[in-house]
Amino acid sequence: MTLRERATRTRSLPPLGGDAPGLLLAAVGVAAALGVHAVVPAVPKLTAAVVLGMAAAHLPGLRTVVRGVARPGLSTAGKRLMRLGIVLLGLKLSLDDVLGLGWATVAMVLTVVAATFAGTMWLGRKLGLPGDQPLLVATGYSICGASAIGAVSQAAGSEEEDVASSVALVTLCGTLAIAVLPLLQHPLGLGEVEFGRWVGASVHDVGQVVATAQTGGAAALREAVLVKLMRVVLLAPLVAGVAVMVRRNARGAAATGEAKSGSRPPIVPLFVAGFLAMIVLRTIGVLPERALTLAGDAQELLLAAALFGLGSAVHLPTMVRTGGRIALLGLGSWVVVAGVSYAGVLVTT
Repeated sequence: MTLRERATRTRSLPPLGGDAPGLLLAAVGVAAALGVHAVVPAVPKLTAAVVLGMAAAHLPGLRTVVRGVARPGLSTAGKRLMRLGIVLLGLKLSLDDVLGLGWATVAMVLTVVAATFAGTMWLGRKLGLPGDQPLLVATGYSICGASAIGAVSQAAGSEEEDVASSVALVTLCGTLAIAVLPLLQHPLGLGEVEFGRWVGASVHDVGQVVATAQTGGAAALREAVLVKLMRVVLLAPLVAGVAVMVRRNARGAAATGEAKSGSRPPIVPLFVAGFLAMIVLRTIGVLPERALTLAGDAQELLLAAALFGLGSAVHLPTMVRTGGRIALLGLGSWVVVAGVSYAGVLVTT
């Protein structure tokens, strides 16, 4: 083989390791998150995964690996594993359980989601936050935290930096809710059922909802999970709406000669169709309880790996430059979702 042939063959070889180093690191991160949760049960697994990913991106020595050979696999975890986790999330939802809460509660949840999404979008634009950050933060606060951010970012084609900073903010505020909301239960005059519904309507991630509501008792936990899952149902129409918006913007850009290369996203992405199919399977009851349990475990592991990957993309010096504005957005959105949901609970119970 000549020297030129060797050089040509070398250029044609795939990068050493591909996704394997990053996926292996994500698996180690998931194991560490499970360990943190086992030692401190109040810390949800998904929250621990995000924080550990952020830590890995900034630890001397390890950060070189995260930003280098592990980056492709970590990006794959943050995108593809996130999609699989969202599909399996549908198996937690039964339309019978959600509708059993009554139409008044359904109307309350719709109002909370709409007010939080619109208010956060408006405030984010007023603060001049870059890229898709207002859209992603609004999605995370109004629907289901990091999982919703991941789903919408796939439809919108968001930059990884915008996704990572939004996940970090929503995770931080959701974690603070675990400590803050139980302290407000009695001062606000909320019984178990009312407290559970307030938590389910205002806290972001499902794991954070469970960690917060369980302090109010079994009835609070049940109501919180049902209301929360009702919010999760709205993930599908929101993603479809974002996809329609992206397609419309692409048509407008094409008309003015400013279109970017690449295909437009489908109105209903494949992973959203899978999410809806899983809801149907759960509702009609064709899957045995053992299968649902295994799927639930797999869903948590997939989302934990995805969130570790997203956390590893957080660059704190970059966040600091917009830190004041994004923190103000987080605080404002928190006030909106907590206030509107509290008023909704008082009206409907």
